[in-house]
Amino acid sequence: MNAAAAPVRALWAEDALLPEGWARAVLLQWDAAGQLTQVGRGLPAPPGVARAAGPLLPGMPNLHSHAFQRALAGLAEFRGAQADSFWSWRERMYAFATRITPEALEAIATWLYLEMLEAGYTSVCEFHYLHHGIGGKPYADDATLSLALLRTAARVGIGITLLPVLYQTGNFGAPPLPEQARFLRSTDDLLALLQRLAPIARAQGAALGLAPHSLRAVPRESLRAGVAGLHALLPHAPVHIHIAEQVREVRDCLAWSGQTPVQWLLDHAPVDARWCLVHATHMTPGESAGAARSGAVAGLCPSTEANLGDGIFDLPQWRAHGGRWGIGSDSQVCVNAAEELMLLEYSQRLQRGERNVLGTDAQPQVATAMLLQAVAGGARACGRPVAGLCAGQQADFVVLDARHVALCGLPAESALAGHVFASQRSSAVHAVWVAGKPRVQSGGHALRAGAQAAFVHARRELLGGAAQ
Repeated sequence: MNAAAAPVRALWAEDALLPEGWARAVLLQWDAAGQLTQVGRGLPAPPGVARAAGPLLPGMPNLHSHAFQRALAGLAEFRGAQADSFWSWRERMYAFATRITPEALEAIATWLYLEMLEAGYTSVCEFHYLHHGIGGKPYADDATLSLALLRTAARVGIGITLLPVLYQTGNFGAPPLPEQARFLRSTDDLLALLQRLAPIARAQGAALGLAPHSLRAVPRESLRAGVAGLHALLPHAPVHIHIAEQVREVRDCLAWSGQTPVQWLLDHAPVDARWCLVHATHMTPGESAGAARSGAVAGLCPSTEANLGDGIFDLPQWRAHGGRWGIGSDSQVCVNAAEELMLLEYSQRLQRGERNVLGTDAQPQVATAMLLQAVAGGARACGRPVAGLCAGQQADFVVLDARHVALCGLPAESALAGHVFASQRSSAVHAVWVAGKPRVQSGGHALRAGAQAAFVHARRELLGGAAQ
């Protein structure tokens, strides 16, 4: 192919949100691998180059997802105990997880990942703990469910960091429950899985990491060996762990070790910038300072934390110590990047009795400040080059619809605020690109109709199994 016939890998936007803030007349250019090569500002639109239909945003990484739980959304919103809690919800989730088949997982994940793209997520960190067959029997191919998730992400077109979960005990050394049988793996077994998956992930541009489920579920020696083994195989791979999500977890950890979960982790594990501390809701000021100084990312999931009654993360305190953070959809009760940011800001307002809590002196526009910080922290947690619109990063971006009623007539930074705080009735996302390829156009994904039908069928089959 001669140069004149080469495909145009460029997009021009009247307004674009770069890592340093809003810029006018921005031209993005990327290479055949989908990596941004140039991001120019103050440039006229070149002939033959497509123009964005509205403000251009960096793609949002989703740093915490349990894909199969999308089919559970709406099925646990009833009062089933004197005082429902995270722990009673967990019983219902376990009962649902026992019935998931490979075919159901692929159908659910296909619909979910499509929803994520349509909602402005361009990458997902899949915290994958459903390893084995029903009853805990291993599949003939031990990687069956991991491969299903990688295959689904490639087909839908979302970037993925697959985080196979290390899960070995019940509660701080207690034997695992029967309903946890599908989650269990030895440390050597999990490391062998990662070694098997590494070339497959590399070939599709995916990343791998390790997810020690929690201090409840991973003994001290297994945590040490798992992290060491991961970094011997993949030195820069991320490590994600649920930590200090619930008050009862904190109490149980104190009884087990004499320390709270975050302090125990900081004292006994090599926590650094490769780690993501998921939830970390219940920390003392000293723990918050120590964890932030380690470079770890706080993985915040506002809709799930609200749904499960976890509590409210003290984000101003975390940011005061230089802590990085990102957002995730976790249990999938909400699959919308803008709504997660809105809920995060509103929870801080409710807790503090203030407004515009998460704006900064450098960036007083709350939506802009939150989005930039969530992209930067999410990219670190992904372990992939998805940190925004600058050369060397992947060409992942979201185009808002300038004609949407919540945005129409507003300057770009106010339009972003309209997207985050005022467009929940109908999405303002117009187009989504991942690695330089359009995945959502005019608000919809090409696979939408078939994926929706397959998801509904899979959920009906799972609910039919529950009734038998």
